[in-house]
Amino acid sequence: MAEPARGGSVSFGGALSVLAFLALAIVTQVFVLDNADATQITLIIVTAYASVVAMLHGFRWTQVQDAILYGCRLAMLPMLILMLVGVLIASWSAAGTIPALIYFGVQLLSPDYFLFSACLVCAIGSLSTGSSWTTAATFGVAFMGIGYGLGVPPAHTAGAVISGSVFGDKMSPLSDSTNLAAGVAQADLFDHIRSMVYSTGPAMVLTLGLFLAWGLFAGREGAVDTTAITVMTGAIAANYSLNPVTLLPPLLVVGLIIAGVGGLAVMVLASLAGMVIALTLQGVGPAALLSFMNFGYESAVGLPEIDAMLSGGGLQNMMWTISLGFVALSMGGVLEETGMLRVILERMSHLVSSLRGLALTHVAASILVNLVSASQFMALIIPTRMLVPVYRRFRLLPQVCSRVAEDSATVTSPLVPWGLGGVYYSTVLGVATLDYLPYTLLALLAPLATLTLAFTNRFMFREGDIPSVRHYAEEMPAVGADKAGRAES
Repeated sequence: MAEPARGGSVSFGGALSVLAFLALAIVTQVFVLDNADATQITLIIVTAYASVVAMLHGFRWTQVQDAILYGCRLAMLPMLILMLVGVLIASWSAAGTIPALIYFGVQLLSPDYFLFSACLVCAIGSLSTGSSWTTAATFGVAFMGIGYGLGVPPAHTAGAVISGSVFGDKMSPLSDSTNLAAGVAQADLFDHIRSMVYSTGPAMVLTLGLFLAWGLFAGREGAVDTTAITVMTGAIAANYSLNPVTLLPPLLVVGLIIAGVGGLAVMVLASLAGMVIALTLQGVGPAALLSFMNFGYESAVGLPEIDAMLSGGGLQNMMWTISLGFVALSMGGVLEETGMLRVILERMSHLVSSLRGLALTHVAASILVNLVSASQFMALIIPTRMLVPVYRRFRLLPQVCSRVAEDSATVTSPLVPWGLGGVYYSTVLGVATLDYLPYTLLALLAPLATLTLAFTNRFMFREGDIPSVRHYAEEMPAVGADKAGRAES
């Protein structure tokens, strides 16, 4: 994290006014003006207001500008990955990879257990790769197409895909959020993962059970149109080579990430693999392929529904989301670097006098920071750094703190419409955040599971209860500590 800005101190009233202005601005934009496409402008206005509040409390403009640039630096890597996700989707569509996954998937899966299967497969994929974003952009996109062919509502499919993707991401030792949560709480990585088994594990079992029951017993509005499936698979078979080679790019993604290759490199190599297959197997010309990867793939099967399903991706089509990511994290940078979030959270300190209050405060604070900063990483870092001493006061092991952080910050990130997670999933899967929110069961159940453990005092591990690879080695620096202390997180 960047060095905290010096020379100013925002009051509680000033910080609260910024949060109130943010809430008022979003509500006005979405519900009064009925304009969901102007979120970037709304957040720019909120950032300007927050900047004015900061300067009225003693910060110089150069410090505020540094805070904005700090937020942009946080956004840089995710936004670069998002650009390449657009390229990857277009190249895989041109290569016949996504059409092949859809073709075989609709023949192997039944609507009765489709949501269960989508959630489980995405969980395994994300657990193997450590990346929920990669899973959603590859397996998830394929499941969206399969769900369409099976007559499953897109919002239901998106909820299952995101639930599985988030589970694997937060439980995988390869995941950045898993490592970050363990590091901030000073927990051993595998102690942290084992601790999450007691909260995230039951939440995932219940999620899978509900998706299975949903398919088996909820009933559907009419039977699945097998004629439509036959027409769809016939159209795909007539326009694409379904050679098994088309299925190699997803396997390449899994293998590269397991081998420790970075996300950017994985996206580039997987896109190049799609390019080679498109050029050699599908007969796509080089000029057309470059255009697809830049502006999005255009399916020409001849059936409007199938063409709409297979078309998409492209670097340029990601730019709306990318601009939102930069603007949102610029706002978050101002709120975090000028101490506004810290002031708000410090006022919550009286709520942590009991174990139940501590867990409830941590969950609420993580969700709040997710809402106002648009970043799950800020939601992981800020409340956890502030509450680590309180966990220690209760003699709780650090993996309890890191578990609560992931069960609240990581899983709720996809539910924030203007957050990085929300805009990413809604863009890649083609379903609005508020539409898939009620069906993203894991994100709704995990916070409840972690609170249940705290309220029943079950599996709240304390010093001496269980062996831990690493206990607290030193005092955690408070928010706003010196640069060296912050860098350690």
